[in-house]
Amino acid sequence: MTEVASLFRIFLPFLATVALVVVFLAFANWFLKRRWKDDPNAQFRFQLIMLALTFAGVLAVVVALPVNDALRGQLLSLIGILLSAAIALSSTTFIGNIMAGIMLRIVKNAKPGDFITVADLTGRITEMDLLHTEIQTEFRDLVTVPNLYMVTQPLKVVRASGTIITAEVSLGYDVAHARATDVLCKAAGDAGLREPFAQVRELGDYSVVYRVAGLLEEVTSLITARARLRAAMLDSLHAAGIEIVSPGFMNTRALGDDARFIPAGGRARRRPGVEALPEDLAFDKAEQAASASRLRTRIANLDGAIAETADEGTLERLNTERAELAGQLSRIEARIEEAEAVDAGEVDSPANREPPR
Repeated sequence: MTEVASLFRIFLPFLATVALVVVFLAFANWFLKRRWKDDPNAQFRFQLIMLALTFAGVLAVVVALPVNDALRGQLLSLIGILLSAAIALSSTTFIGNIMAGIMLRIVKNAKPGDFITVADLTGRITEMDLLHTEIQTEFRDLVTVPNLYMVTQPLKVVRASGTIITAEVSLGYDVAHARATDVLCKAAGDAGLREPFAQVRELGDYSVVYRVAGLLEEVTSLITARARLRAAMLDSLHAAGIEIVSPGFMNTRALGDDARFIPAGGRARRRPGVEALPEDLAFDKAEQAASASRLRTRIANLDGAIAETADEGTLERLNTERAELAGQLSRIEARIEEAEAVDAGEVDSPANREPPR
C-alpha cells in the first residue's frame, strides 16, 4: 500500500500535466472554432495556433515526466533532433507546404478572387489554406494546388487596376504596316481597351505578324474582353478591305484577281435570354470568395469606425450599414457552403431537386 501511494505521488505531477494539456487543447479547439465560425479565412490561423499549442503541450508532458534531469535533457534533445530531421526531410511535402503557405500569407501578392497563372494553370483563386490553394479555371473546374508548387513556380497575378490583353494576326506584305496598325488600334478601341497600340512581331516568308494590345481596366471580364478584341479585329480589317489571308493561299486554290476573302457584313445575334458573361458562369465560386473578402474588409473597417465614434447619429448609421453588410456576407457564405456541399455529394444540386408539389 505504501509503495502504491509512493508511486502515485511520483506520477501525480505527470498525470496532472497530461490531463491539463488535454483539457487545454480541447478547450482551445472549441473556443477558436466558436470564435471564428463565421470567418472562413480564419482557418489558416486556427491550424497554425493549434499546431503550436500541440507542440508546446508535448514539451510540457516531457518536462513533467518523473525521470532524472539527465534523461529529461536527452529526451528534449531527441525531440529537437527529430523536429530538425522532420523539417529537413519533409521540406518538399507536408512541412514544406506549411512554410510555403506562411510565405504566401506574408508576401500577400495574391488573394481570393484574383486572376493568376501558375506555370500552365490559369484561373481565379477561391481559397488559400495552410497546405493548398484552390483555383477555379475558366471551365468552372476547381483545381487544388499545393502551396509548395505555388512558391516554386512563376506566379503571375493580374492586377486589379487593369491588365494588358493582346491578340495576333498575320497579314500579307501588300498591306502597308502603317495602315494595318491604324486599323488594329481602332479595333482595340472598339473592343473597349484603353491606350491601344500595335506592333510588328515577325516578318515571315509570306506574311507579317502583327500584335495589337490595350489596357483592360475591368479585369473580371478578362475572357470576354479577349474574345471581343478578336471579333473587333475581324470586323475592322474586313471593313477596311484588308484580307486576313496569306498570299501562299493562292498556291493551293487558283482564283481570279478580283476574288476577295471577306465575309458579307452582318450583325451578331444574341440568343433570347442569354445575357450573362462567360466569367459569371466560369468563376462563380471565385467571384463569391472575392465578394466575401471585400465585405469582411468593409465590416472590419466599420468596426474600427464604430469603436472610435461617440456621436449617436453617426453610430446608428454605421451600425445599420454594418448589419446590411453582415447580412450580405451571410447570404454569400450560405451560397458557398451549399455549392461545396453539392460538389462533395452531400446534397443534390438545385437542378436535380424535385420541384415542390
